[in-house]
Amino acid sequence: MSQPDASKRVGLLFGSFNPVHSGHLILAEYFATRTDLAEVWLVVSPQSPFKVGEELLSDTARLALLQLAVVDNPHLRAESIELRLPRPSYTIATLDALRTQHPTYEFVLLMGADNLAGLPRWQAADRIMRELDLYVYPRPGATLPDLAAFPRARVVQAPLLDISATFIRASIQTGQSIRYLVPAAVEQEILTQRYYQ
Repeated sequence: MSQPDASKRVGLLFGSFNPVHSGHLILAEYFATRTDLAEVWLVVSPQSPFKVGEELLSDTARLALLQLAVVDNPHLRAESIELRLPRPSYTIATLDALRTQHPTYEFVLLMGADNLAGLPRWQAADRIMRELDLYVYPRPGATLPDLAAFPRARVVQAPLLDISATFIRASIQTGQSIRYLVPAAVEQEILTQRYYQ
C-alpha cells in the first residue's frame, strides 16, 4: 500500500511549452528555490481557450521535450494532467483534479502580470481567487493591475527574460541557432525530429 503524500506547497506554471525554453525554466527554478514552494510543476496545456487556432506541436512531443528539460532537476516536474482532461482545458478543472490526486498538497498558481489582469474572465475566477495563493511575476510590457482586487496575489520579482516560443520557432524555420535559448537536450531533440521546420 502506498504512503499518502506529505503536505507541501507546490507551484503550478501552466503553458503550451511550444517549445519549453530557458525563460520558462529559469522562472520555474527561481520560484522553486527562492520562495516557500517545495516544487514547481510545469503543466502542459493542450489548448488554451484564449488561443484557439494556435499551431501546436503534438501533446506527446511537447511533453517529451519538457520532460527532457527537467529530468535532472528534483525541484521541477513536467505535469501532464491537462492532457487527460476534457478540452478546452480550464484551470479550475485542473486544480480540482490535482487536489483529488494530491489531497495534502497546497497548490499555488504562478502567473505573469499580463495573466493576472485577465484572471477575472477565467472560468470560475471567483473560486480561483478565493481558494489559491497567486504568485505573480513581471512580464515585458505588462502593467500590473491593482492588487486590491486580488487579495491573495503576491508579486515576486523573478528574473525578466524576454524569450518567446514564437521567436524560437521562427529561428528554427529560418535555420538560425537556438543554442542556449532551450536546454541542449531539447535543442538536440527538436533538430533530430525536425520539429517546427
